[in-house]
Amino acid sequence: MASSVYKWLFLPFVVILLAGKPAPHPFHVSVIEINHNAADRTLEISCKIFTDDFEKVLAKNYKTKVDLINPADKAPMDSLVKKYLMSHLSVTVNSKPVTLQFIGFENEKEAAYGYIQADNVPVLNRISISTNIMYDQFDDQVNIMHVIVNGNRKSTKLNYPETEALLQF
Repeated sequence: MASSVYKWLFLPFVVILLAGKPAPHPFHVSVIEINHNAADRTLEISCKIFTDDFEKVLAKNYKTKVDLINPADKAPMDSLVKKYLMSHLSVTVNSKPVTLQFIGFENEKEAAYGYIQADNVPVLNRISISTNIMYDQFDDQVNIMHVIVNGNRKSTKLNYPETEALLQF
């Protein structure tokens, strides 16, 4: 009977040892949400990316240590996130390219959010989104896009290697 008790006490340690470090999440996805603010004549864009994956791609691309969760200095991380997002995302509204401005980034649990804005967008009838976010890290990447215009929400997704999405309102 004593050996039975020892087996049950020993079992959790074996499980922990065999489990090792936690496995990475099995899917690679980002979510881009674009909201047309008609009153302000702006596009408000948020890009949600798994923090661990985003840190890997930033470190790989820019050959530097990356810590988006607890950065010693947030300014260099802002710069890296800005450089990456601005080079991997472009938007055209009504067949005219819009100028994107990086606002900043923040972390919430397991995701990093990058915020971008475009000014002088009074009307949105047609939007073209070009993105290859995280394609340089994962060949199974999926980029989901939600666009909201006058309360009307349309969504689409791009599977690697697709880079262009077009929505009409």
